[in-house]
Amino acid sequence: MKYAFSTLGLPGTPLDRSAGLAATHGFDGLELRAHAEEPLHPDSSPAERAAGLRTLTRQGVRVLGVAGYVRVAAAGADEPVLADLRGLVRLASDLEAPYVRVFPGGAALPSAAADAHAVRRLLATAPYAERHGVRVLLETHDSHRTGEAVARVLDRVARPGAGALWDVLHTWLGGETPAESRRALGAHVGYVQVKDVASARELTPVGLGSGVLPLAEAVASLPADGWVCWEYEKRWYPEAPELAGQLARGRRYLQELEAGRTAGTPAE
Repeated sequence: MKYAFSTLGLPGTPLDRSAGLAATHGFDGLELRAHAEEPLHPDSSPAERAAGLRTLTRQGVRVLGVAGYVRVAAAGADEPVLADLRGLVRLASDLEAPYVRVFPGGAALPSAAADAHAVRRLLATAPYAERHGVRVLLETHDSHRTGEAVARVLDRVARPGAGALWDVLHTWLGGETPAESRRALGAHVGYVQVKDVASARELTPVGLGSGVLPLAEAVASLPADGWVCWEYEKRWYPEAPELAGQLARGRRYLQELEAGRTAGTPAE
């Protein structure tokens, strides 16, 4: 199994610092938050992208995914959404990242209309992503919080350039067990985001294994060569402890989960 963490946990941190932390603590990759306040985003120049890739390569760290904020199920015209999707795909390709993360964002619409928007836009984008060696992953989030809801869209898209990002917190909040989420998502899963929280009402991030999420069950369902990404949402919860001081323990905890998975026994 391979491990990454999201730069959402290190807001405003230079890329060389994030990559150095990943390398020092045994993480194989980074999920890069693709926002204008971060070092790399869709408006970054070719020179900035090339320099970023060199920085990561020197540290032996790869980009697992580019975490964008496109909402594919939202109301509105298609072309601005498709243009933003293509921009994220190009950024991922330039950084040699296999995945782009997008959100559903269809909460203001009836579910059938939200599904239709997402299916149409992912179908339009998937061939472009495939030509660039990238897979666009619809995260289990907001209007499509569960594995069942995301699979409902992806089963209709049925293209290798579209898949799912399984956020364990959101499927749990949606009432699914990890086994139910995994069955629903099946081969759509690109990678899994793990995190931990104190309760369904208190979502401030805590260290992995310190909260209530069924992380052992989720990791136990993954293939041996799968990717697990720790999304520590420091950007949205500034009062949370700093991620850098938790990386060593978090990495050990992920190893314990993997060891429990291999042995066929619970790790929690």
